Amino acid sequence: MKHLNLFIELTRLNKPIGYMLLFWPCLWGLTLVYNFNNEIYNYIKYLIFFLLGSILMRSAGCIVNDIVDEKFDQKVERTKNRPIASGKISKNLGLTYTLILCFLAFIVLINFNLLTIILALASTPLAFAYPLMKRFTYWPQLFLGITFNYGLILAWTSVNNNISLIPILFYFGALFWTLGYDTIYGYQDIKDDEIIGVKSASIKFKNNSKNFLLLCYSIFFVSLILVGFLMKFSNIFYLTLAITFLHLFFYQIKFLNTKVPENCLKIFKSNNILGLIICLNIVAGKLF
Repeated sequence: MKHLNLFIELTRLNKPIGYMLLFWPCLWGLTLVYNFNNEIYNYIKYLIFFLLGSILMRSAGCIVNDIVDEKFDQKVERTKNRPIASGKISKNLGLTYTLILCFLAFIVLINFNLLTIILALASTPLAFAYPLMKRFTYWPQLFLGITFNYGLILAWTSVNNNISLIPILFYFGALFWTLGYDTIYGYQDIKDDEIIGVKSASIKFKNNSKNFLLLCYSIFFVSLILVGFLMKFSNIFYLTLAITFLHLFFYQIKFLNTKVPENCLKIFKSNNILGLIICLNIVAGKLF
């Protein structure tokens, strides 16, 4: 049980917000492209595959992140007790877990068509390079967006076996959603990060955070409107987008207090609810 608990802590399985934020773009893309006049069975099958893939790859990514950031984590109050930083789990064991998780993810992946498999494999190096970005650039959150929203394109290709403007436009907008919410997340550690010398958008825009978030979420929201237009969604889509608008611009930005870590974490986690809201927006636009 001790080793199981350490594994859960290492892979953050006890913190589902991480893999859900990876899963929501997959579900958006799947819901966007799927023809609901067909049997619902295939939709549910793909949903399960993408959920499993999100859990497995996010778990592997957490381990790689902890191995690469071991020295940094030891100096940050929030992360100093992580299994690898604290020495409870060795790097070698961590690498073994990573290989097992990646193999299981590959077993899930081979259930898709060839185009989706190729695109997914091509993105793998990007996913594991993310922890290094904070050493070289103030934009690691943007790099995270590139990897975390890639499932949106994979979901589209898994059904349509091609790529079009619509998923690319949606993907581009979702990058800025991730850039926004992960910048909010980064404000929890900003003092420690400045001391140890790592970079982030949270640090770069610490004196102008709400204007930066306003820009990020505006780009994301406009992309949603354009996707609805290109998909020829019904008017109910635009009406229900009002809830998304209020969540992004009223709740997340208005009530954000970057000086209070608990507030930042709460608003960051609320993006899980936002993911569901946007999925329901898409369903409403397609079916009503």
